[in-house]
Amino acid sequence: MRFVILTGMSGAGKSTALKMMEDVGYYCVDNLPVPLVERFIELSDSASTELQKVAVGIDVRNGQNLDEMREVLGRIHDAGRKCEILFLDAEDAVLVKRYKETRRAHPLAFGERVDKGIRMERERLKYLKENADYIIDTSRLLTRELKAELEKIFVNNTDYKNIFVTVLSFGFKYGIPADADLVFDVRFLPNPYYVEGLRAKSGNDREIQDYVLQFPEAHTFLRKMDDMIRFLIPNYITEGKNQLVIAIGCTGGKHRSVTLANELYRCLLHDTELSPHQAEDGQTPNYGLKIEHRDIEKDALRS
Repeated sequence: MRFVILTGMSGAGKSTALKMMEDVGYYCVDNLPVPLVERFIELSDSASTELQKVAVGIDVRNGQNLDEMREVLGRIHDAGRKCEILFLDAEDAVLVKRYKETRRAHPLAFGERVDKGIRMERERLKYLKENADYIIDTSRLLTRELKAELEKIFVNNTDYKNIFVTVLSFGFKYGIPADADLVFDVRFLPNPYYVEGLRAKSGNDREIQDYVLQFPEAHTFLRKMDDMIRFLIPNYITEGKNQLVIAIGCTGGKHRSVTLANELYRCLLHDTELSPHQAEDGQTPNYGLKIEHRDIEKDALRS
């Protein structure tokens, strides 16, 4: 039997994740009281039940009982039963925004500001996060991307790494992305914007790609950037980082940055032994990976 405790920050998507796990065959129970966890896993693992996959939601709604999780998990381990912990997290600013959009009260805010409740919740859940088998940061994830991450772990049984990498193209004239961890400037490359017939196209078009990649400097830069990022990712994982945003910028975020971002994304897929074609077919590397082009349409909107 596979027994999973699904926990994490309020607003990070636990209810959505439980529904997704139910869709792939898990028997799911939300907000199970902590004192019942041991008894529930015993019943689920007994010969009298046909349950093979079980997920229970545990969070701060348990109140003071949450403090008992350390002892409960210890006794489950001592009894020889395996219990996996999935922790859903998100940046504080994202959580505040989600609460404001839904107009819901944070369970620990008690009528005060949401950010105070979030700080208290992080402290209450610190032990569970430190002992989690899987941590997924949902700050930048779409629903379908969260589903893909859960399927890697609980359907495909991938050797999952607790990090989600976003390759992001942008235009410097629109500002550096606030959440960028690594920023690369590709404005040293010749600009297709000034080439007749290329201005209206983007780095997703073959003509722009051919123009940008004809220069040896582009390939040298890509090779060095890929080598550095391949070195950094396992070290970030060891350090406990859950999300990495790699921002690649040019002047307008339409030509050079899009081309290099696409190429880096392909390199990272290749580094994880997947081709772009395999990724399009739904296969994904053992860490989360996506690509975004933040400013690719902005020039068109302003013209």
